[in-house]
Amino acid sequence: MSNQIDTLQMSPEEVDEFLAVARQEVAEDTFDASDSQRLQRMVECLGDSRGMVRLGFADALGKIGKPATPFLLEALLNHADPVVRRASAKTLTLIADPVTVAPLVEALLHDEDTVVKGSSVGALARIGGASVPVLLEILASPEHPESTKGHAAWALAFIGTEAKEYLYREIASDSESVRSAVVGAIAKIAQDEEEEAAFELLNNALNDASETVCCEAAAVLGNLAYKPATPRLVELLNHQSGETRKAAALSLMKIKDDSALVPLQAALERESEAGIEQIIKLAITQLERQLEEDDWD
Repeated sequence: MSNQIDTLQMSPEEVDEFLAVARQEVAEDTFDASDSQRLQRMVECLGDSRGMVRLGFADALGKIGKPATPFLLEALLNHADPVVRRASAKTLTLIADPVTVAPLVEALLHDEDTVVKGSSVGALARIGGASVPVLLEILASPEHPESTKGHAAWALAFIGTEAKEYLYREIASDSESVRSAVVGAIAKIAQDEEEEAAFELLNNALNDASETVCCEAAAVLGNLAYKPATPRLVELLNHQSGETRKAAALSLMKIKDDSALVPLQAALERESEAGIEQIIKLAITQLERQLEEDDWD
């Protein structure tokens, strides 16, 4: 606590000088990483009212790396100032040390500040593979709110290929939340790696019993413009779920496979929900326009 008081009593000029010296030593590789009092004071300076000063200390601490980790974790979990907690989480993102996974999860689940939560999950995503098991646990648990699960799903998608072993297995999870998030993450792999196994898993997810998972699969396959998905998407135009029919029509529109034009026209004739009718009409218009453009080529 005395270090915090000392730092708060420092004038802006003293803080600036403290930062300049620390950054120079870090750049010259002469910084004494065993000086715990100095490291703690640098963490306290993450609460400075000036954004560029906070950024300067975060950059220096990030370059110092693991020796700064215990002080950043202490601040993340226990500091009264949310500005310090936020900056500590962002600095831990720069360090990306796997040993910080558990404390970052603690902050994600229990900190009252939404920015701290977001910054913590950003650090988990940056850490990569070591974060995947706990992110999957969060998704599978009924205890966590959808906002937290949304953070976890985003982190999985960010990690992408590094999490492939887990993702390909968990596409068969008993948890709908896990399967839905995994679909989004596998889509990232399919996009980045153009791996056929990823596309096949997404195509198979169109058969998922969950409307949420099925719609998510349709959406990402549309975004990926994956034409082999067209036959199954055409079948989904007959699905009892309106949301599924809508997702299928939107996906077919994005894939731009003209073989879907006749099935879409048939689906329009039997569709009873006005909102979905509009989506199907839009898909038909887009495909007809595509055909016209192709005729001019």
